[in-house]
Amino acid sequence: MASIKPLLRSQHLRGVFSSPSPLSLSQVLLQQSSIRSNSNTTRSASTSAPKPPQVPPPTPFVPDVPTFLTVIGRNLKQHASKIPDWETLFTLTSEELRELGVEPPRSRKYLLRWRQRFREGQYGIGGDLLHVEDGVAQLRVLEADAAAAASRETTTPRKYVVNIPSGRALKDCGPAELSRVRGYHVEGAKNIVGPYALPLKDGEGARIAVTEGMWEDRLGYKIDGGERRRTEIRYKKRIAERREARERGEL
Repeated sequence: MASIKPLLRSQHLRGVFSSPSPLSLSQVLLQQSSIRSNSNTTRSASTSAPKPPQVPPPTPFVPDVPTFLTVIGRNLKQHASKIPDWETLFTLTSEELRELGVEPPRSRKYLLRWRQRFREGQYGIGGDLLHVEDGVAQLRVLEADAAAAASRETTTPRKYVVNIPSGRALKDCGPAELSRVRGYHVEGAKNIVGPYALPLKDGEGARIAVTEGMWEDRLGYKIDGGERRRTEIRYKKRIAERREARERGEL
């Protein structure tokens, strides 16, 4: 048997009979309708208003649109002139990128994916550098204090790779000016090893320069036509190999 939804709830009926000036049934119905309408309006407003895209601040290593498109690679730097500023880069939709001529679709998806990574602070190599001038950062080797090294029961002082301001010597930099660099380590006495690290002539450190594709996700190589065509391609290869073997009289 189908249930019938009551027209008035119990709390509304109590309000009719218990209020100092009893309300008529029509007034109660009108009041209930107004509450429902306000509730629906509030819910609709809260769900229909999309949040504006978050625009992260640029970093010292990636300060502008051309640099961002250069480091993520895939030849996206050719579209740098189509995107006027940093805020536009992080607010364009996929459809708007298509209208600007960013093709093919996989390039747009790749750009949007790297854009979201940058929002979340997931930078590529060198993204945590604090002291960069004209796209170049200076790296030096910092040795831990000898007393601190002795307290760790080790005979060799621990060495760190740090980023220092351009044109400054390591000994002239205060602790606040030194920042450790992720992805680089020291081999031997003072050899800095890591991606895109170029040693200095005097052997006192290394430098990193903005390079095209240094953050690029490399595309894989298709083997035997890729996953979708691998079975077919290998079958045809076996047929060709057997045909050649029969011609040579081996079968």
